[in-house]
Amino acid sequence: MEKPKNQELSYRQAMEELQTIVDELEKEEVEVDVLADKVKRAAFLCRFCKERLRAAEEEVQQILEAEEKENRSPLDS
Repeated sequence: MEKPKNQELSYRQAMEELQTIVDELEKEEVEVDVLADKVKRAAFLCRFCKERLRAAEEEVQQILEAEEKENRSPLDS
């Protein structure tokens, strides 16, 4: 499976790739020559996923706050 470019990477793709790397490491299927590269990629994918989750959480929070403000009646102020 070809790795997508980082800017084209979705959360799902990142998680799937990360899981593949973890599985390979757990089964000791990673050759020593590429071990460091796999670990670097896994670290990048972890940061990428955390950032995507943080951004989604912020966006949801903003939507909920806007919805709450919109639904307040003038008497609530």
